[in-house]
Amino acid sequence: MKKGQGNPFRREALFGGKGEVLVWDLLGAQRLHPFTAVLACELEAGGSVGRHVQSDFAEIVVFTEGEGLVRVGGAEREVSEGSVIPLPLGQTLAIENRAADRPLRYLIIKAAPERPAGAGTGGGGSGSGGGSGSG
Repeated sequence: MKKGQGNPFRREALFGGKGEVLVWDLLGAQRLHPFTAVLACELEAGGSVGRHVQSDFAEIVVFTEGEGLVRVGGAEREVSEGSVIPLPLGQTLAIENRAADRPLRYLIIKAAPERPAGAGTGGGGSGSGGGSGSG
C-alpha cells in the first residue's frame, strides 16, 4: 500500500492505547465535500488504539493488511485485509493488532456530517478534518 507523501505523523498510545501508530494524510490540503480526510495508518505489532467516540466526523475504516480485533460500541469483531467498518457519528471504536510480528494497516476515510436541508453550499470543507488522528 502506498502510504502517502513525506514523513508520517507518529502517535504514541493513541486514545490511551499502546504502541505507535504511523499516520499519512493522503489528501493533504485537498478537500471534496463531504470527505475531510483520507488517512493511511500503520499500527505496530502488538499495539492498540484506545476506545474513542466519533464525535466530529463519520468514518469508514478499511483494513488493507494484517489481522486484528475492533470493538465498535460493545461488539467485538475480527478484522483482516478487506474488512470494512462503518462508524457513524456517536459510535465508539477501539483497534487492537493481535500480531506479534507485523503491523496492522488500514485506511480511514472521514466525512463531514450531512448539511441540513436549505443550508448553504459553500466550499469543499475546511481543514479541521485532516490531522493526525487514527480513528
